[in-house]
Amino acid sequence: MPSFTPPVKDIQFLLHDLMKVTESDIPGYDELEKDFTGAVLEEAGKIAANVLQPLNSVGDEQGCTLENGVVRTPEGFKDAFTQMAEGGWMGLDCDAEYGGQGMPHLLNTATGELFSTANMAFQMYVGLSHGAASAIHAHGSDQQKETYLPKLYAGEWTGTMNLTEPHCGTDLGLIRTKAEPQDDGSFKITGQKIWISGGENDLAENIVHLVLAKIPDGPEGVKGISLFVVPKFLVKEDGSLGDRNAVTCGGLEEKMGIHGNATCVMNYDGATGWLVGQEHKGMRAMFTMMNEARLSVALQGYGQGEIAYQNALAFARDRLQGRDVTGVKNPDGPADPIIVHPDVRRNLLDQKSMVEGGRALVYWGSSLIDRYHRMDDQEADDMVSLLIPVMKGFLTDKGFETCVLAQQTLGGSGFTKEWGLEQFVRDARIAMIYEGTNGIQSLDLIGRKLPANGGKAMMAFFELIKRFIKENEGNEALKTGFLDPLKTASKDLQAAAMYFMAEGMKNPNNALSGSYDFMHLFGQVAMGYMWAQMAKAAMDALEGGASDTDFYNSKIETGRYYMARQLPMTGTHLARIQSGAEPVMTLDAANF
Repeated sequence: MPSFTPPVKDIQFLLHDLMKVTESDIPGYDELEKDFTGAVLEEAGKIAANVLQPLNSVGDEQGCTLENGVVRTPEGFKDAFTQMAEGGWMGLDCDAEYGGQGMPHLLNTATGELFSTANMAFQMYVGLSHGAASAIHAHGSDQQKETYLPKLYAGEWTGTMNLTEPHCGTDLGLIRTKAEPQDDGSFKITGQKIWISGGENDLAENIVHLVLAKIPDGPEGVKGISLFVVPKFLVKEDGSLGDRNAVTCGGLEEKMGIHGNATCVMNYDGATGWLVGQEHKGMRAMFTMMNEARLSVALQGYGQGEIAYQNALAFARDRLQGRDVTGVKNPDGPADPIIVHPDVRRNLLDQKSMVEGGRALVYWGSSLIDRYHRMDDQEADDMVSLLIPVMKGFLTDKGFETCVLAQQTLGGSGFTKEWGLEQFVRDARIAMIYEGTNGIQSLDLIGRKLPANGGKAMMAFFELIKRFIKENEGNEALKTGFLDPLKTASKDLQAAAMYFMAEGMKNPNNALSGSYDFMHLFGQVAMGYMWAQMAKAAMDALEGGASDTDFYNSKIETGRYYMARQLPMTGTHLARIQSGAEPVMTLDAANF
């Protein structure tokens, strides 16, 4: 059976050595003292390791069942959810006015990582409820906030988001779900939604559905979409639950992974709902959830990589096979542990460098979200909006790849259920698909995010790297292994952006054919920027007399590995981008 050790020390390194949170000008960060974050992370880690992780295989084996319209979650899930709710984890970063604890989003990201890594399927119930609450908080009326937020924050109710329909996924302009206005100001919602995570469950007494639908006679396409809150049970004026609403679960999907999470077909048969925000502005309201949701999915990518890596590393240290070609390392045993072999070490370092770099990238994104929400910093919002498709697409691709590498480390054992690696591979696969497939992320990146405001955010990203290199160019220890490779990779990214500007106008397919490579090229550079900063932070800690020299030297050497072995992939991505559309588009569709 797999195990999980919460990476609290690695998280603390990011918060206090790299980000120096207590020195930040972001309101609330001064409260994130090392002892405080350590205590919070230790408690979250106990729940993750002792409660959630043991249920991971249970959820995978049992799955969810639909009985008389009610979904039964796997054994132990309901008790774990209650324990999480009673501990206040649901509303950690939520508005204190409605019962949340008001902590920064960054701290919620850190604790959420531990929960998601331990049990991704379980944490989805929590994450989607958080996202629904965020949308209501941003766009709901005062009455809606007072009705739903305290219950969602307390974990007494769960939440969902309902977008996809059987005939349309990405192209939401095609949705058919209707919202008929009623004399009392409510709407009757009729239609079917599919792939609704947590759409029906037995974890809480009510479920708050956020549903995209069209009001008759509204504009065509996405301009005619509105957002509605549709509770499973109607809520009386005193806050108690009333009659069952006309929304039911019509079936459960049989999935490759995340079996512990209920993926539902939801039927709305004249269900009562209320408009959230303005008519025909539903996409804007729903997209309030998107940055947060896609960042959480990026986290799922490296999170599954983390637990897979931990178990691959333990196996590599224990498994005896072959001898080190440079000399016996385990003279008292029949063979050496496989971690001595260069190819196994390459495999493990690919995993380690991706997971630790991915964590730094997501935490940076979380701090940008805090900066925007707590300081109304528009430049921070522009930057995180640019980075979100990169983080979601790149980190989920690499997270899945990391799980496969971890599985490969175990050889035949990795292919069996007993060791648990195959579940991590199956669970990680969905992160590349939901919340917008990674192909869609790449198109969003080059089509909307890159040219937004005349490319201002992209230029700001280049300026961050340029400034970091200039400020540290006198640091010889950093220069050769980190600054020089980062400069080269950044130039590749700039060349790709310039290619899109020059060739995309002539033939849009030139840009579209290279979009996926651009997303990965951007991801590699962003990861390289994170590793250069982490290396500097580790060097500074050692110069300051840090006692745990092995920990900080490990950061430096892992970063050096990434810069030498992974970052040069930017050249390959650039070459593929500059090959244009011809290799992709020449073959006639009939000849595939």
